Formats: sequence, structure tokens, C-alpha cells
Amino acid sequence: MARRDLRSLSVTTLGAVLGAALGALVGGFLVIGVTLVLKAGIDLAASQGTWFALTIPPLGLLLAVAALHGIGTTATDEETRARSWRAFPPDAARADISADVVDSAGQEERFPWRLAPIRGIAILATVGLGGAMGTEAPAAYFGVAAGVWLGDRGRRWRRLLRPAALAGGAAGVAALMGIALVGTAFMLELGRRRRAPLDLERVMAALIGGVIGWGTDKILGLSLIRLVVPKEAPGTFAQAIITAVFIGAASGAITAAAAAAVYRAKKWQARPAVRLVLGVAATIVISLVLARIAAPSAAVGPGGGAILWAEAVDARPLSALVVCLLRAAATTAAVAAGGCGGVFVPFLAVGDLAGRVFAPGLRVGHDLAGAAGAAGGIAAGYRLPITAAMMVLGVGGPARATLTCLATVATAWTVSDVAQTLLVRLPRLRWRRS
Repeated sequence: MARRDLRSLSVTTLGAVLGAALGALVGGFLVIGVTLVLKAGIDLAASQGTWFALTIPPLGLLLAVAALHGIGTTATDEETRARSWRAFPPDAARADISADVVDSAGQEERFPWRLAPIRGIAILATVGLGGAMGTEAPAAYFGVAAGVWLGDRGRRWRRLLRPAALAGGAAGVAALMGIALVGTAFMLELGRRRRAPLDLERVMAALIGGVIGWGTDKILGLSLIRLVVPKEAPGTFAQAIITAVFIGAASGAITAAAAAAVYRAKKWQARPAVRLVLGVAATIVISLVLARIAAPSAAVGPGGGAILWAEAVDARPLSALVVCLLRAAATTAAVAAGGCGGVFVPFLAVGDLAGRVFAPGLRVGHDLAGAAGAAGGIAAGYRLPITAAMMVLGVGGPARATLTCLATVATAWTVSDVAQTLLVRLPRLRWRRS
């Protein structure tokens, strides 16, 4: 009996390792190819003038909505949806690619991988043409889709489906970020939102996916995303604590509020045409203001141009705060319009800019303030504190700077909990009073 159990465990483990390795390779290379195209579009958008920011990203939102709601159809029959590449469930948020990753966690065979082509068109239109959305959700989405597709090749492949899907998503995110444990933590933390188990098979698949994605990034010499590395540590322990408290509170509060706005924009039940018109109008106004007070590059893409602007001009605190809030509004407007992309990278940028607001007053380097704020933005806005901590450890820098960033993550996470509680309770209190 013991030998039989050991043999069964060995077969299961071997299948998980094989599935994870295959899923990570297929998913990782697919994500790298798509991300390189998206990055080329973002870089082109950042190099153009104000005219580009006011015209091309709104056009991209129009194309994304046309693909999802013009080409896409609604099917009430589950069997029809399982065979169709363009049939969505009724009342589905068609642009919400993260929802599919979260909802299928632990049951990846339910992931609708056949919708990946039409979602891919919407992602290329939104992110590739300079919309204010990011590349991390597409990385996780395409990675999982590749793994599920691989496991859907026949009965013998079914055993590999779940580890292949999880590892594919982890490999995609790890290749994008250039940090193995970020991909691992990202997929496992997302899965916990649906109470997906943290068993040996899932943890092993996520680890294998993260390592393969990171290794592929390093072997190919890619640089798919720019992360700010803190170069100068706080001078004293007291300065480190004050930095963590102030920057954590600022980035946590701002990104938590932005996350609440983005969530409501995703769940907005207005007609696609109404959402598109209002979202595009807001996008144009925000882009015009950003181009005037900062630079045209600050008005396009997920936010990297705004960070480069802040570094180049040594932005004053008030200017950095205004650009920070406008970047949060730009991503919310893109989501409201029906854009298809991620908010992880935009929250990185918003948190980074929020941190730079306090750099002069706290007498810390802008790189430390930006790195701490970015980590706090992920912990609070995307609600992924472990992923944020893995990012801090992977980025590196002086030991005291790393500890300061980790303390900022804890502060931002705490502040976001308080902010979300207030956002939930305040409407109830007003309703009771009325």
C-alpha cells in the first residue's frame, strides 16, 4: 500500500512538473512576443507629440470596443460558448481579462481560452496604441490561455492542464517583470481570491513557471518593463520609519481610491456606446491637461512616460501630485470606456509619483521615494502585498532602502484596508441618515 501511494504521488508530481515546464515555455514565449509588440507601440506613443496623445489612444479604445462588442456575440448556451472564439456569457464584462484568470483559479479547465484572439485584438488596440492601461494582466491572461490550450489537446493532456495554466501565467508575469518570484506570487495571490488551494502541485507549478519566465527573460536579454532601483538609503533609522509611514500612507490612500474607481468603472452597466463616448471624452481632457502641465509622453501608456518626466525635470511636489492623480484618472477613464488591459503597471506609476511628492520634504532620494511608492501602490491598489514584497526584494538596492520599501508595503496595505472600509461604510451611513 505504501509503495502504491508513493508511486501515485511520484506520477502526480512528475505530471505536474512536466505540465508546468511545458506551460511555462509555451506561455512565456507567447507573452514575450505579445509584450514586445505592445512595448513597441507604447514606446512609439511616448515619442510623439500632443496630437498623438489626443487622437490615437482614443482611437484604440474605439477599436477595442468594436472588437469586443461588434465582433463579439452573446451566447446563453454553455456548449456554444465552449466551441466559439467570440461568444461571451450574458452580462460578462468583456474587457475584464483579469476576471477570467481569477474566476478559473484552481479550476483552470473552465478558463475560456478560445476568447484569447478577440481579447488579443482589444489588448493590442488599447495598450499597443498608447492607452492608459498596462501589460501585466495581458501577460497573465495569455500565459494561462496558452497553458489551458496545451492541456486541451486531448485526454492524455488533461492531466497537465492545471499546472500548465498556472505556470504559463507565472512565466508570463515573471518574464515581463524580470523577477521570478513576482510571477509566482502574482498567480498564487490572485488564486487566493477564489480560495484556490496552496497545495504542493500549485506552488510547484507557480515556482517552475516563475523561474522559467525569469530565465527566458535573462537569456534573451529582454527589458520589458522599467523598475526604479533605489540607489541611496535613508541616513538614519528614524528617517527610514518616517519615509515608510508618509509614502506608504500617500501611495496606499491614492491607489486604494483609484482601485475603487476602477472597480466601479469595470462594473458600470451602461451601454457600450455610452461608456465609450464618456470614457473617450474624459481620456482626451485628461491627456490634454497632462500634456500641458507635464509632457505628451506623460499622457500616454501605462505611466512610464510620467515617471521619466518626473525624473528629468525633478518635479516639484505639487506637480508630481497633480500628475499622479491625473494618471489614476486616465486609467479609470480607459477602463470606463471599455479598454482591455491591466492596472498593475498603472498602479506602479501612480504609487511612484505619490512617493516622489514627499522626496524633498523627507530629504530622501527620488529613486527611493519612487521605488517605495511603487511597491506601496501594488500592495494597496492591486491588493497584492506578497507580490509587492517580492518585487522589492527582486529589485535590490542598499539593504536599508530595501527594508524601507518593505515597511512602506506594510503601511500601504494597512492604509488601503482602512480606506476600503471607509469607502464601504460611508455610503451606508449616508443612506441610513437619509
